Amino acid sequence: MPPFSTTTLLTILTLLILTTLATPSPPLPYAIFLLRAFGPLSPLQLLARHHLLTLHLPARTLAPPSLARTHTFASFLADFALGAIDVLIIPGGARARSPDLGPEVDFIRRVVGAGQVGHLVTICTGSGVAAQAGVLDGRRVTTNRGAWATVGAVGPAVKWVAPACWAVDGNIWSPSGVSAGLDLIFAFIKGKYPDGPALATKFSGLIEYQPNTNSSHDPWSGYFNIPTPNQL
Repeated sequence: MPPFSTTTLLTILTLLILTTLATPSPPLPYAIFLLRAFGPLSPLQLLARHHLLTLHLPARTLAPPSLARTHTFASFLADFALGAIDVLIIPGGARARSPDLGPEVDFIRRVVGAGQVGHLVTICTGSGVAAQAGVLDGRRVTTNRGAWATVGAVGPAVKWVAPACWAVDGNIWSPSGVSAGLDLIFAFIKGKYPDGPALATKFSGLIEYQPNTNSSHDPWSGYFNIPTPNQL
């Protein structure tokens, strides 16, 4: 099972946009926070905590990656009217635990609190970043099992859900951790596009991933001894 990654997410969204661009099938405008590293590096990052590991990244040149930000927070607020972004995706990872997220938290509070975003999707510990903005208060949300206590501490007013592979509360979608982010994205595509089920099957084959379709399937809550104050 491949870990959730920004690369995989962008691949799925690119396929989705190219497939639906010819017909008016909302949602179309997406915004993604770039908070974590790419792809298969996730397991290697965890491995490096237990064994000495040296990682080299050879390439044709030392030019920076071609994926560049499209907006600063200020220019985004200036360019997009209220409701202009259908989906805001907030991934997690090590960066999501940084104590220096003031600008990110303020941005989330402004755009989500003002109704500028149609759907808020958090991935893994990205729910902790959104929780700090107060936009998850009173909502049913789940998060990474290994970070349950630390994420819950920054969102005491959130109704944290376990067991759950992912949770949906109105316009807020949240998976548990890492790979569950892919399962949620496939469920989101199925639920939000008229040809979503067919597209999900097609994309599943293209990236060779069999998504879990049961939002209640969660073997990890028991593994991490997660309390169940709220359940699906």
